[in-house]
Amino acid sequence: MFEYMTAQDAAELWGISVRRAQRLCKENRIEGILNINRAWLIPKGAVKLADARKR
Repeated sequence: MFEYMTAQDAAELWGISVRRAQRLCKENRIEGILNINRAWLIPKGAVKLADARKR
């Protein structure tokens, strides 16, 4: 069975805001995410994406 973390857990792990983690999920930029009852579930093995906003 797969193990998941919440957007809040991912934000703490990756050093970003919770809102940014939720936005990455909403834009489908993280593979294997699930949205169950308005809670984003992110696979524990997911890697943080490079910030495309910075050049």
